[in-house]
Amino acid sequence: MITVENRWLGRVDFGKGLEIQDATVADVRAARVGPTLLLLEHHPVFTIGRSRDRTSLLNPELLPFPVHEINRGGQATYHGPGQLVGYPILDLHPHGNDLHRYLRFLEDVLIAALMDVSITARRRAGLTGVWVENRKIASIGVGVRHWVTMHGFALNVSGELVGFSNIIPCGIADVEMTSIEQETGTAPTVKAFSEVVAMHFQRMLAEL
Repeated sequence: MITVENRWLGRVDFGKGLEIQDATVADVRAARVGPTLLLLEHHPVFTIGRSRDRTSLLNPELLPFPVHEINRGGQATYHGPGQLVGYPILDLHPHGNDLHRYLRFLEDVLIAALMDVSITARRRAGLTGVWVENRKIASIGVGVRHWVTMHGFALNVSGELVGFSNIIPCGIADVEMTSIEQETGTAPTVKAFSEVVAMHFQRMLAEL
């Protein structure tokens, strides 16, 4: 079985999280460490992939939080307190260098974790991410560097989702965002749910 190192970082600035990712990508590529799953929260921030299309940022000059342009696919998303962010740093060479399969793997991990809190989640055809009926509970956007993955997923656990009102989340018009708390009326701490996700990530990695 492949052993994954799970690292809970707490709440960190986006820039600091990116520095940690970059260093971990270099370590994984050089085989100094094995697969690593960075788990954390961010202070409020918007991110967007490297695209000329920035229409998913509503009123860019009036956004209440910083915007970071990063090397992942996709349009704008929001990160903030109450949201579990996961950055798997994984060499895809042993997994066929198949980015599509890796995206489906991340969706499967989150769907399995949500089952543990009695939420039946699913995919939606043609859309990356995890959904509860037609409400989006988790966003996924990844990048690769020499086939080592970075960036990853953001799953809404608890708290306010008002940051999403400043953007068109992932460029999907009229999307409704939800969270564990909104779906069940209660929620674990982000750290506690990170342990649930890490368990399923470790268990399911052998299937990737």
